[in-house]
Amino acid sequence: MKPLSLLLSGCVAGIVCAHDWPEFRGPTGQGHSPAKNVPTRWSATENVAWKVPVPGAGWSSPVVVGGRLYLTAASTTEGSDAMTLRVLCFETRDGATHWNTEVFTPATGGNRHGKNGFASPTPIVRDGRIYVHFGHLGTACLDPAGKVLWRQTEVDYSPVHGNGGSPALVGDRLIFSCDGMEKPFIVALDAKSGRKLWQTARETPAKRKFSFSTPLAIEVDGRTQVISPGSGALFAYDPADGRELWQSRYGEGYSVITRPVFGHGLLFVSSSYDRPVLNAVRPAGAAGDVTATHIAWTHAKGAPNTPSTILVGEELYFVSDAGIATAVEATTGKVRWSERLGGDFSASPVFADGRLYFQNETGTGYVVKPGPAFELLAKNELGERTLASYAVDDGTLFIRGEKHLFRIGNQ
Repeated sequence: MKPLSLLLSGCVAGIVCAHDWPEFRGPTGQGHSPAKNVPTRWSATENVAWKVPVPGAGWSSPVVVGGRLYLTAASTTEGSDAMTLRVLCFETRDGATHWNTEVFTPATGGNRHGKNGFASPTPIVRDGRIYVHFGHLGTACLDPAGKVLWRQTEVDYSPVHGNGGSPALVGDRLIFSCDGMEKPFIVALDAKSGRKLWQTARETPAKRKFSFSTPLAIEVDGRTQVISPGSGALFAYDPADGRELWQSRYGEGYSVITRPVFGHGLLFVSSSYDRPVLNAVRPAGAAGDVTATHIAWTHAKGAPNTPSTILVGEELYFVSDAGIATAVEATTGKVRWSERLGGDFSASPVFADGRLYFQNETGTGYVVKPGPAFELLAKNELGERTLASYAVDDGTLFIRGEKHLFRIGNQ
């Protein structure tokens, strides 16, 4: 059997096509796309290749693999708490629905935040399988025809504000955090069968235990580590057995949402609510509690609660929930620029074709030139509310709105 690190190193190359967008934040999980000729200007009518209604509600971001686009959605029966949780498959060429499969039918979804729903985690597509996650309501795997291969409903916890973080597929393990009202933990499922492989409790100093972050697998010191922020601390785990490798604490930070970003030997993650602080942590040589030894720098002004950061070249870029975009020198945290874009933000930015793409909650897209000085290239009004992040392909942006799915393309 191959070591897990070798399985991980080959899991994307040769399986995911060059410009596919197979999981939350794209092929690297960090918001980068190799796509070319990506649109810079659009509106509700300009450069809209197609627009189709999406049945049900949800803020899972689109994923695109092999000419197909996948979303999850939740619907309730009028006058009842009964729900249907579904996976939708669309043709990217024209927006036609290829299939629409019901996966779970819970009697109730429980409480949720007004900006959240019951279909917020983003699917993962790899090796001809579609992995979907609905938090405490269940996790499942489907084949390309929409047939359910397995369902997992035994991972039980009490959420706060509904579902949030997406899973990470690390070799043959589907890994996600379960940071609920109490006793938070992280768990790994066997991607082939859905069977639970391990579960690790997360010991946190934070009073509020709930968080919603998506893990990120990185290679450090010759081995794979799964990086998973939670309330009070950034944690690293061995994906083989779930053993905690190290942690870096950030006090009472809770409801942590951002996915980590890794580059220049540093991990970048926000401590989220109530007063977000951006932390740059060195994972090399880390063991145990490294709070006093491995934090390279911190930055509070304009740090995000919800949108993940993005690293391009020497700069780290981020936008606060209140719409302040900032660029800092990645290795030092020195501010390059800070500018107000406008509106409230939840979606994570992407980088494609040499440009940064930000999107606020009213669907306004901002195209920014990366570099040490701020340069706004375009501002685009879509005219529909959205909290989902973009998916990118050659000549294309896919945008999930509150009611519709859009393909934006140069025309």
